Amino acid sequence: MEEKRFDPYQFIGFVLIAMILTWMLYVNRPEEGASPVPEPQKTEAASEQKKVAPPLQLNDSLQKVNFQSTFGIFSNWMTDQGASTQRLENNDLLLEVNPKGGLLTLVQLKEYTDYLDQPLELVKEGNNAFNVQFTTKDGRRFNTKDFYFSPQLSTDNGKQVLSLKAAVAPNQYLEFVYAIDTDNFLVDFSVQSTGIANLLDSSEPAILSWETSAYRNSKSIDYEGRYTELTYGYEEDKVDYLSLAGSDEESPEAVRWISFRQHFFSAILVPTKPIDRLTVTSDNLADDESLDEVFTKKFGVLIPLNYQSGEFSSQFEYYFGVTDYETLKSYDRDLESSIPLGWGIFGWLNRFIFLPLFGFLSSFLPHGIAIVLMTIIVRLAMSPVTYKSYVSQIKMKVLRPEIEELNKKYKDNAVKRQQETMSLYNRAGANPMAGCIPALLQLPVFYALFTFFPVAFELRKKSFLWADDLSSYDSILDLGFSIPFYGDHVSLFPILASIAIFFYTQMTTGQQAMPQQPGMPNMKIIMYLMPLMMLFFFNNYASGLSLYYFVSNLLTIFLMLVIKNYIIDDKKIHAKIEENKKKPKKAGGFSARLQKAMEEAEKQKKARGR
Repeated sequence: MEEKRFDPYQFIGFVLIAMILTWMLYVNRPEEGASPVPEPQKTEAASEQKKVAPPLQLNDSLQKVNFQSTFGIFSNWMTDQGASTQRLENNDLLLEVNPKGGLLTLVQLKEYTDYLDQPLELVKEGNNAFNVQFTTKDGRRFNTKDFYFSPQLSTDNGKQVLSLKAAVAPNQYLEFVYAIDTDNFLVDFSVQSTGIANLLDSSEPAILSWETSAYRNSKSIDYEGRYTELTYGYEEDKVDYLSLAGSDEESPEAVRWISFRQHFFSAILVPTKPIDRLTVTSDNLADDESLDEVFTKKFGVLIPLNYQSGEFSSQFEYYFGVTDYETLKSYDRDLESSIPLGWGIFGWLNRFIFLPLFGFLSSFLPHGIAIVLMTIIVRLAMSPVTYKSYVSQIKMKVLRPEIEELNKKYKDNAVKRQQETMSLYNRAGANPMAGCIPALLQLPVFYALFTFFPVAFELRKKSFLWADDLSSYDSILDLGFSIPFYGDHVSLFPILASIAIFFYTQMTTGQQAMPQQPGMPNMKIIMYLMPLMMLFFFNNYASGLSLYYFVSNLLTIFLMLVIKNYIIDDKKIHAKIEENKKKPKKAGGFSARLQKAMEEAEKQKKARGR
């Protein structure tokens, strides 16, 4: 790669161009008090009506004035002289800026590649659009995308600084400034006008528009699209998202940052001060899993710029980098909140338990082994809950024959049947809800890990066994055709996870009675349906997530077998239940209240029958 060096002759050429431009502007300046362009006569009523541009909307119509014509002459002259794209580079980023419009035409993350092992470029080949539109006092609108800027590259306190100026007249210009440090993914950016307050209509905001089509960087464009969305932080600590599917638009207030978040990479705009009001838009561009699909989403933002003393001026930071929690957190701008780690207790578990734990394990173990070991730690931590749940299932299994007898004996009296059943539970010391409560306690952990693995940047391009990328699907067979809701390939980890779920479900439901009542779903059908749904749902998901579910269910089955064969004695539990039945036990609490309520309901039913 050719190194970009400072050329003194090019600098002298730019100085001469600036001098020529200044002279041309001076010669062509309008007479004081004269209008640059003849205007048609207006009625008195019409002259009182002021032209107002719609707020936060861009109008591409461009009415030329003399100084804008001079811009055109200057632009053509620069093109003929071979004005080149400017380059900024540090250890993490490579940026290229086009003097026309001051537009970023390339943003490359130097240490990363896409799913095809090509250089990972967030901006390239025209997928990025940037413009500042402002209005003059006589109602004319101008777009910086049509201007040619004069670039100047320098160094300031170790930072590379690229200044781009579009001159209007002597000491009157528009300026964009890009600056990067030697390390990190941040790019300082500012836009300002100087000396043109007398031309600007400050009652209408200058509007900065930024629009990007997000490139596909993963094998499964459908899966990547589920985690690619526009996110913004607003007020002090709130975060919101635009819709993942279709088109969406919002106009939030007090915005702290706007993230064009892709699955594992992000382009984030951070203003130095919260923005009172802006408009954000999102459009879904991907239709299927075809390798011909290039883009996932199209994001856009319209931002009104600040006016100070009649000039517009705003400062921002761009973040072009990885969507990694620890990396984003290191910048101390709350950017890590753009990662969907879950809300409430789910996010808390991920931030303070699973992220640190997995980060520690993967620091010295292969990532696949780290997933297995973390799953073992989680399952062992939850083993007391598994034990209580299984004991409850054994008790219900022991009581099943007696419950069936009660159902037959009181088949025509639902209230009496329920009363006797509750009395049996109470005398036996069993609780039908005891098996549900442990399962509910495990739900936060299961859901937290479900949200953790898909956004774990550490898994990207990490292999394990037959899976060459734990952040994507582990295809072992390409079908050559697509099955609806399944895909065009066969992933092995979801198959193993589905088999494990089937046996786990069979073991748990086998301990409980599954009465079939009119209008109720057949539990045996559901037992077979759940693994099948898992198989279809996770075929395009990250193989790391399927690996977790496979190992988790395998360990749960193993723990249940150990508990059943070495810890719990069915005969002892049965003997204890029989002993409890002989002891007089007063129904109290919930059972007593439930029984009383049922008796009252029965009395009211008989009264209505009379």
